[in-house]
Amino acid sequence: MKCTLKIILLLAFSSIHLFACAQKKNNHQHNPMNESTTNMKLDTATFGAGCFWCVEAQFQQLKGVVKVESGFSGGQVEHPTYKQVCTGQTGHAEVTNIYYNPAVISFDELLAAFWGAHDPTQLNRQGEDVGTQYRSVIYYHNDEQKQKAEIYKKSINEEHAYPSNVVTEISPFTVFYKAEEYHQNYYSENGSQPYCMFVIKPKLEKFQKVFKEKLKK
Repeated sequence: MKCTLKIILLLAFSSIHLFACAQKKNNHQHNPMNESTTNMKLDTATFGAGCFWCVEAQFQQLKGVVKVESGFSGGQVEHPTYKQVCTGQTGHAEVTNIYYNPAVISFDELLAAFWGAHDPTQLNRQGEDVGTQYRSVIYYHNDEQKQKAEIYKKSINEEHAYPSNVVTEISPFTVFYKAEEYHQNYYSENGSQPYCMFVIKPKLEKFQKVFKEKLKK
């Protein structure tokens, strides 16, 4: 890679003010509000970047991210189970719904974290996790998110940040199906499991080093 993360960060943070900060809500969004967040205006980002256990653990670290939920989007089967999605036959991707306070962290910054959290040049896989359910994808909730995602993808490819082109899918958000409860907060509750120790932990440590200024204390 040619200074990949540096290029991604420069592209994202240099254009934070290109668009208005306000983002329109989509009526299909799952509502994460509880007593502690009822007075807070939250926006939603929906990203797929491989196994949702990894992505959840990474984005939970960022200041301004109030809640992260693991689930499925982009398929044809209603209310799919994890077992069904794992077959690759439902069309869904493993995704995370990231509920964030735009007064603290912007969508631009979340995009920077997304590009840095995985390898977006791998088609339908991340490492040893192989299948369409592990595809790199951004499900945008409004035109602003769509435009920003497309601009950054184009810029990253034009800057040759990776040896090959980014293949991230950019599609409209339709519906989010929350995964079974045992998938939620997975790394925090199962950190001693082999997958957590040997796959998630190294990714998380790398993520924390790159985005150390944006981490929660």
